[in-house]
Amino acid sequence: MFNFWLGALVLIIIVLALSIKILREYERAVVFLLGRFQRVMGPGLIVIVPGIQQTVRVDLRTVVFDVPPQDVITRDNVSVKVNAVVYFRVVDPQRAIIQVANFLEATSQLSQTTLRAVLGKHELDELLAEREKLNLDIQTVLDQQTDAWGIKVSNVEIKHVDLNETMVRAIAQQAEAERARRAKIIHAEGELQASEKLLEAANILSQRAEAMQLRYLQTLTQIAGDKSSTIVFPVPMDVIGPILEAARKLKG
Repeated sequence: MFNFWLGALVLIIIVLALSIKILREYERAVVFLLGRFQRVMGPGLIVIVPGIQQTVRVDLRTVVFDVPPQDVITRDNVSVKVNAVVYFRVVDPQRAIIQVANFLEATSQLSQTTLRAVLGKHELDELLAEREKLNLDIQTVLDQQTDAWGIKVSNVEIKHVDLNETMVRAIAQQAEAERARRAKIIHAEGELQASEKLLEAANILSQRAEAMQLRYLQTLTQIAGDKSSTIVFPVPMDVIGPILEAARKLKG
């Protein structure tokens, strides 16, 4: 009799151990009754019927994984290697378990193909200069495709874009040529502005004879301030003209 009660007690303990499950705050249990989906339970203490009900635990925390380097051919036929990091989490445990065999592996493979497909539609310059836009494009496409699996892709970040040495040299030459072009444009714009100002000054001086005389005297002052021992300067005809005219009258 004692052995009977002891055996019954052991059996009860085993049944309770199999029936009672404790789920953390970030966990949910997808419960199946005789193979059919019944409901999602948790968090906290849950009780199931062993042998009749089965459970699959699902972690609701954000998952972070690296997308391995992918060979991408851009729209302008440049071959690069690109890797990224993807952030996603399960928002519907039922669909994450029922609609796809392994949602982690499925999301990883989908991320790789989506990365190649989206980046292949853009040129190299866009890939290097517009990462924020490309991150958003990849995240949007992934989020739409994983929605049927109960997964929310919250963010995608392109980490590295690796170029071969030939392309790196070509980009450096292109950048140097662009800087030279801008320098020439700035120099030409400066020459244009200077010529416009000189023309404006010449027009003003030509309208007032006394202004021309003052400018002439200013120029002589500047020349006299130099350390040259000999100074040769022309005398304007409007200055020497009256003197020559008076000399002719005296001779006459």
